[in-house]
Amino acid sequence: MTSLNNVKEPAPGTAAPGTAASGVPAPDVVVVGAGPTGLALAIDLTRRGVHALVLERSDTLFPGSRGKGLQPRTLEVLDDLGVGDAVLAHSATALMGRIWQDGKPVGERDMLGDSGIGGPTDTEPHPRARLLPQWRTQQILFERLTALGGRVAFGTALTGLAQDSAGVTARLSDGSEVRAAYLVAADGGRSLVRQAVGIAMTAPSGEGMAPDPMLVADIRLRPGALDRDHWHLFPGEDGGFAALCPLPGTDDYQLVARTDDLDVPAVVAARTHLSARDVTEVRWASDFRPRAAMADRFRAGRVLLAGDAAHVHSPAGGQGLNTSVQDAYNLGWKLGQILRHGADPALLHTYHHERAPVAAQMLGLSTRIHRGEEERGKAGRQLGLGYRGGPLSEGSAGALEAGDRAPDGPLPDGRRLFDLFRGPHFTLLTVGTDIELPPVDAKFVRIHRIGGYEPYGQGVFLVRPDGYVGWAGEDTAGLSRYLARFGGSGGSAGTGG
Repeated sequence: MTSLNNVKEPAPGTAAPGTAASGVPAPDVVVVGAGPTGLALAIDLTRRGVHALVLERSDTLFPGSRGKGLQPRTLEVLDDLGVGDAVLAHSATALMGRIWQDGKPVGERDMLGDSGIGGPTDTEPHPRARLLPQWRTQQILFERLTALGGRVAFGTALTGLAQDSAGVTARLSDGSEVRAAYLVAADGGRSLVRQAVGIAMTAPSGEGMAPDPMLVADIRLRPGALDRDHWHLFPGEDGGFAALCPLPGTDDYQLVARTDDLDVPAVVAARTHLSARDVTEVRWASDFRPRAAMADRFRAGRVLLAGDAAHVHSPAGGQGLNTSVQDAYNLGWKLGQILRHGADPALLHTYHHERAPVAAQMLGLSTRIHRGEEERGKAGRQLGLGYRGGPLSEGSAGALEAGDRAPDGPLPDGRRLFDLFRGPHFTLLTVGTDIELPPVDAKFVRIHRIGGYEPYGQGVFLVRPDGYVGWAGEDTAGLSRYLARFGGSGGSAGTGG
């Protein structure tokens, strides 16, 4: 069995996760890491009836604000996972940056490149990014997972794994073992699982960056020291900088500074016009060195990589957490089709082929923003990303091509298209046509017919569970063959309205 070195042991008295021997069903999937990626994946699997066991070596969820920006496409994903209302309630749109020099404000800056974007439209319900501390995002996801009946084994580390043609055996830090069909590494940029299965992590050609030491911390300031209506920026003459961003729903500010000094009050005093005494509390702090790297492949047999375990971004682009959650969203439905609907396991080949190009694109964007070569803007919203030309994209009709994000839109009964798509199913959507449809498997396909709608044009569109058009055509030729790739045995149409 492959062993994992330097793994922290669980806290004394921590209960080990249940296994079949203890009366708790053995999991279908072991997810290593209870960050945003692992929790999002576990939610998606659980709502599909797939038993996921999340292992988290720490005793609690991550306590810091690190990945605080949620891009518009991620907001759509979180809504589908059932946490959209909670995310909107606790988050806020990004603040305008206020630039300080010698203790005086000297200008403003659009921090996310979306201040000129208007409000929601028919096709884009979330046009702008929102700020939410990472710890709150994880708390919301954790509460959703437990409400669905899922669970996280805290204080439980993976210490070894072995896989064969039938599954993966995971060894846990209490000496027990658990068997599952698949194991997903969501254990961060230093992923021990990735190292154990021998997948290399390399920097994309031409995308390197200077690994300057950075400090990120959640702090509280003396009342009135800084307003909470701006994201405060403090450029330094020596190339250093600091930024203090108010975190919505809290009394905290996130401090980010280029420095190797871990004395947070001293850094605030050195990099801003505030004094060390203005820092009344340091709630969390961490140092890191920005880097850009991507795994050579996202899969080794029955072990798959997701999130930072597969790609590491500079935080400057605000893409790391977002790309990671969308990895989970892509992988979850595919595992569900295999484990619950009998799809060919070869479907997992498409995970790397679809997600690696997206990760590489976002990695390049984050790095260019980090180096000051590009400003944040429309590309970072991720609404334009898709899988055109990918292994699961077939055909075109009207205004859309297979692989495109399926746009939202209003319906005559007051609902929206996203309401029809929400859930673990495929949606077979006819737009402006009463064409006869072939039988589909009602277990995972729902049929809806709507009148003409310009963002789609006219045609038949099969929308995947992750909200992308998988198949499109002006008629239904090839649709049944395409659907057969995802399991099932045909049957009566699942009509949803």
